[in-house]
Amino acid sequence: MVNHIFVGIDLGDKNSVARIAVNRGKTERMTFVNNRRGRARLFEELGRRAEKQTDVQIVMAYEASSCGFILHDEAEARGIRCWVLAPTKMEKSVEQRKHKNDDRDADDVLEKVRAHVLAGNRLPTVWIPDRQMRDDRELVRSRMELVEKQTRLKTQIQMLVKRYGVEKPSGCGAGWTIRHRQWLEGLSECDALGGGARAALQSLLRQLSFLEAEIERMEKPIHQLAQQSRHKPIIDELTQEQGVGLITAMVYRTEIGHAGRFGRGRRVGKFVGLTPTSHESGQQQDRKGHISRQGPPRLRKILCQASWVHVQRDPQAKRFYQQLVSRNPKKKKIAIVAVMRRLAVRLWHRMRAAELRMTTMTEMN
Repeated sequence: MVNHIFVGIDLGDKNSVARIAVNRGKTERMTFVNNRRGRARLFEELGRRAEKQTDVQIVMAYEASSCGFILHDEAEARGIRCWVLAPTKMEKSVEQRKHKNDDRDADDVLEKVRAHVLAGNRLPTVWIPDRQMRDDRELVRSRMELVEKQTRLKTQIQMLVKRYGVEKPSGCGAGWTIRHRQWLEGLSECDALGGGARAALQSLLRQLSFLEAEIERMEKPIHQLAQQSRHKPIIDELTQEQGVGLITAMVYRTEIGHAGRFGRGRRVGKFVGLTPTSHESGQQQDRKGHISRQGPPRLRKILCQASWVHVQRDPQAKRFYQQLVSRNPKKKKIAIVAVMRRLAVRLWHRMRAAELRMTTMTEMN
């Protein structure tokens, strides 16, 4: 009979809590610091406990977070089976949500793993990309974060000017044109604003110029990455879709990772969080609600931007969008979400086809 040492971890940026149990026994608490030395101490403790058992297997799990997969990698390197769980799929009662702490979270993770190993219950795991894909993600995500900061900064500038009742001249055009920027530069030097507001506007404009230059610097390594052999066939295929440029294709590629992990296209819509929620109880009919918003929000954002262009350039997408809007002109947002889901699935089919061709070419060589 195999003896199991179960470990459920609430992984924090600094301090972490582990709950440890042998087979069906009670759990014991252990704390460790989430650094190389602290994680080594956890593995040493698990090793000591394993020495006291015969035919033992250590299994552990923790919820995915911004801390990444380093604990998973270190555990697997030591021969320890480690799962990373999806926080959005961890079902919790109202009572659990009201009385949440690190110990209870670690206990919850442990019980999920124990039920999976001993009873075969479903475990809500996340897909773990390889180290190279993680590294590629860092570059693409960094560029997206810069763009988000740029958008917030532009909003700050607009609201600062608006608070002083200053309106943009009609000759500046719509959006952030060159004339608009020149007007803002001049406004930061004139008496239309107070001294403090002028200094604040000058600071915001300097920050904006820095972010614009930084975004431009990030474009080059992303273009170089897209030309590498592991990405180029897929990016070339994705960019054939109307409205999908290189950046959109790189975001989709790095966030999806491997199209083959989805059995069919419909699961991609669910992964991206674009499928509606449902509520059905007893005699009550199934009611559809808002989209689930699970999965990477950055992917939904880039799909939304691409979908507006997709609708303008692709006749089928335009017809699909207009049919939905004609049913209810007040719900254009619902229509564009449907276009986003459709585009996500179409891109999955293209990505899957490119992956199959790459696999065939590798086998032939």
